[in-house]
Amino acid sequence: MEFFQQTYTALRGPTGVQQTPEDTITRLSDRLSPSTLLADRRAAVLSLKGLARAHKQLVGVHALQGLLGIIQNDADVDPDIGRAAIETVVILCDTVDDSYTERDLGLEHTDKLLEDEKTAHKLFALLGDQDHFLRYSACVLLITVLQNRPQRVQAYFLKAPVGPAPVIAVLEGEKEIVGQAIAMLTALIRQSTEIQKILAFDGIFEKLFSVVTREGGLEGQSVVTDALKCVDTLLRFNTSNQSYFRETNLPTLLCRLLFFDPNIQPDQVVPQEFALQFWNEDKATNAGLILEAIGLLLGPKGAGLREGYTFTRLLVEMALASNAPTTVKVKCLRLLPPAAVALLPDMILTPYMPVPDTNGEEWDRLEAATGIDALLELIMHGEYNGQDAVRRQKESVDLRATAVGVFEHFLRDDHVKEAIISGLLPPEDAGIPAHSPVTPLLFGLIIPPNSLLDRSSVSSVQFAAVLFAHLLRHAPYCKDLARKIIPRPLTLLPSSTADGAFFVPADGEPPPPSEPPSKDDSEDAPQNLLAVLTEHLSLAFLQRSRAELAPRDAREADRVICAYLSLLAQWLWEDPRAVREFLEAGGLGVLVEQLNQPSEIDVVVPGLCAFLLGVCYEFNREPGEVTRVTMHSILTRLGADVLVGRMNRMREDERIKVVGPDSWVLPCPTPGPQALDPAFTPMYDGETEIWFDWAFVDFWKANNHTIQRGIVADPDSASSSTAQSGEESILVASLRGVIAKQAAEIEALQNKLKELTATSLATAETAASEASQSAAKSTEERVTLEAALEAERSKRTEVEKEQEDLLVLLDELSSKRAKDKERMKEQGMEVSEDEDDEEEDGEEED
Repeated sequence: MEFFQQTYTALRGPTGVQQTPEDTITRLSDRLSPSTLLADRRAAVLSLKGLARAHKQLVGVHALQGLLGIIQNDADVDPDIGRAAIETVVILCDTVDDSYTERDLGLEHTDKLLEDEKTAHKLFALLGDQDHFLRYSACVLLITVLQNRPQRVQAYFLKAPVGPAPVIAVLEGEKEIVGQAIAMLTALIRQSTEIQKILAFDGIFEKLFSVVTREGGLEGQSVVTDALKCVDTLLRFNTSNQSYFRETNLPTLLCRLLFFDPNIQPDQVVPQEFALQFWNEDKATNAGLILEAIGLLLGPKGAGLREGYTFTRLLVEMALASNAPTTVKVKCLRLLPPAAVALLPDMILTPYMPVPDTNGEEWDRLEAATGIDALLELIMHGEYNGQDAVRRQKESVDLRATAVGVFEHFLRDDHVKEAIISGLLPPEDAGIPAHSPVTPLLFGLIIPPNSLLDRSSVSSVQFAAVLFAHLLRHAPYCKDLARKIIPRPLTLLPSSTADGAFFVPADGEPPPPSEPPSKDDSEDAPQNLLAVLTEHLSLAFLQRSRAELAPRDAREADRVICAYLSLLAQWLWEDPRAVREFLEAGGLGVLVEQLNQPSEIDVVVPGLCAFLLGVCYEFNREPGEVTRVTMHSILTRLGADVLVGRMNRMREDERIKVVGPDSWVLPCPTPGPQALDPAFTPMYDGETEIWFDWAFVDFWKANNHTIQRGIVADPDSASSSTAQSGEESILVASLRGVIAKQAAEIEALQNKLKELTATSLATAETAASEASQSAAKSTEERVTLEAALEAERSKRTEVEKEQEDLLVLLDELSSKRAKDKERMKEQGMEVSEDEDDEEEDGEEED
C-alpha cells in the first residue's frame, strides 16, 4: 500500500497543479539520485517503466543515465529494482518497432548505454547472479544491445573482469532462461572468432550438449535446435575450434545422438535401432544440424580423422539404408567427402523397404549389398526401389541427383571407369552370340522408347545416360571399350530385371531366370550399345511425332530425346571411330530429318540435333561411306547460319541457363518464355524435372563455339578442335591466367629491381663522394695535427734544454757558495748557522 501511495504522490506532484508528461518524467528522474531512499528509487523506476513505451524519447533524455546508475549500483543490493531498471532500458533500446524514428531512438539510447564499459561489464556480471529473474532480464538487455551494436559489446566482453564464466554458467539455469542465454550467446559469438575460441576452451561445447541431452536429445524442440545452431556457429569458419572439438570426446556424442554406435567395426551390421527410427520435423531439423557438424569435422581430415570411418559409415548408412527423411539423406550424401567415396565398395549395407499400405510402420529387411551397388540402385530407380518415383517430388529427385555427384567422385580414377566398363563387356567364354550382363545401368540405357514410357522409366533413362556419360568423359580407352558392349535383347531379359528390381527380401529367394528362347537363324547379328542408342533415338523421334500424343507424354518423350542426344554428343566427341559407327547406324538420317522439320515451340531439341551433327562433321575422320564431303553438302543445304542460330537459341533456354553445379533439378514446368507448352500443368503439386546435368551443360558451353566454327569449315581442313574438353579448357584458361599473373609479377619484380639498382647506385655514389670528402678532411686534419705535434715537440725540447742549463747553473752556484763558506771559515770569518742548517736541510732534502 505504501508503494502505491508513493507512486501516486510522485506522479501527482503538488496538489492542484496539472503536470505534463515531461514534468512527471523529470520529477521521477530526480528521484533516481543515489541520495534518495531505495524504496523511492524503486517506485520511480517502476513508474518510468510504465511511461517508457509511450514516452520513449522523454524517458531516454531525462532518466537513462539514472537508470544505468541503478543497474551499476543497486542491482546487486535489490534484485527487484535492478530488474525493473533493466526492463526499462530494454524498452528504451528496442529497435524492433516499425517506425524509423523509434528505431533511431533505440540506437541512440544503445550508444549512450555503451559510452561507458561499466554498464556492459555489470550486465555480464549479473548473468551469474543468484536471482533467476535478474539473470533473465540481463540476458534480454544483452540480446538487445548485441543486435544494435554487436562489435562494441563484443569488445567490452573481451575486457570484462568477470571473464566468460557467467556467460557459460547461465546455460545451467531453468529452461526459460536457457533459451534466452543461447540467443544471447549466438549474438555474442557471431563473426568473432576470438570470442568463439575463448568460450570453446572454457567448456561451452560441453554445456551446449548438456542442454541438448537435458532437453530430450534430437527429439527436443526449439531450445535443442538453437543450441545446435550455436554449435554450428562455433565450428563453422573456425579451424581452431574444429581442431579442439576433434580432441575431445564430443565426436562420439554426435554419433550417439543419432543412435549410431561410434565403436562399430567394418564387419559388424548396423543395428536396426539406427536404421529404423521415429522421425518428425523437429528431429529431422536437429539431425541435419548434427550432420552439418559431422561434415565440418570430416571434411578437412577425411579418413585420417580418428572417427573418420565411423562418420563415413554413419553418413552412408543413413543415406542408403535407413528410413530417415529424404532431406536428411540428401544432406548425408552432400556431406560425404570425395576421399571417403572409395570406401563404398567395401561397405556392406542392409537396406530396408517399407511395406505398402502400412504408413511406414512395417519394414522389410532386404538382402545385404555393397555401398556402391546401393548407390547405383538409388540413382537408377529412386528411393525404396522407386516406390514414389512417379511423383518426382523435389526431395526425391534431389536425392538421386546428389547420388550422381557421389558416383562422379567415385570415378575420379580412370582405372575405376575402365573396371566398370569392362564389367559391361560380354564374357569371353560365353560363346557366340555373346551378350553383356544386364546391370541396372545397362538396363536403363536399353529401355526401348517404341511404346509409351512410364514416368519412372523416363527418369531411369535420364539418369542412366548421365551416369554413362560420366564413365566416358575424358576417357578414350573407356570409349573404345564401350563400343564393344553388346546389350541383350529385352525379350531375353528375366522378368525381375525388366521390372527394375535390384534388391530382394532377405527372407526370400530371387526368382529364377527364365530360359532364353532358341535363336532364330533369321535374326540379325547382335548390335553394340552405340547402334542400340542410335536406333532408340530414331524410335523416340517417331514416338514424339505421333499426332495423338498428349502434351504430358510429349514432354516425357522430349526428355528421353534430350538424354540420348546429350549422351551421344559426349560419346562421339574426339572419337572418330564412334562417329563412324553412329553414321553407319543411320544417325545422320535421323538428325537431318529432325532438322528439316524443327519444332516451332521447343528450341532445345533442334539445337541439340544441330550440335550433334556438328560433332559428327568435326570428328568424321575415319574412312567410310559417309565422308566429310558428303556431310558438307548436307550442311550447306541445311544452312550453316540456320544451324548456328538454333544452337544460339538453345543457349537462352531456361533449361540450360539455370543449371548449375549443385542445381540441375528444376521445377516442373521449367519457367521461362521458351517452355515447351505454356499451358502445361504438372501431374502432382511440387513436381520437378531434370533435363541436363551440369557436366553436360559445362561441356556444351565450352565446345559450342568450336562446333559453330567447324560447321563452316572446308571438308579438307584439319580439325578445328583443340582436343580440349570443358574441364580442360577451364584448366588451360586457369593456367594461362596463372602464367599471365606470374609474368606480371616477374615484370613488376624486374622494374622494382631496376629501381632498387638505380637507388643503390645513387646511394653508393653519394656514399663514395661523402667518403672521399671525409677522407680529404681527415687528411687535412691529420696534417694539421702532425704539424701541431711537431711544434709541440720542438717547444718541449727547448724547454727541457733550458731546464738542464738551469740545473747546471744551479749546481755550479751551489758548489761556488760551499767553497766560499769554506774559505770564509778558514779565514776566521763568521758563517750563519741558519745557512748551515739550510744547507744541511738542503742536503737532507737532496
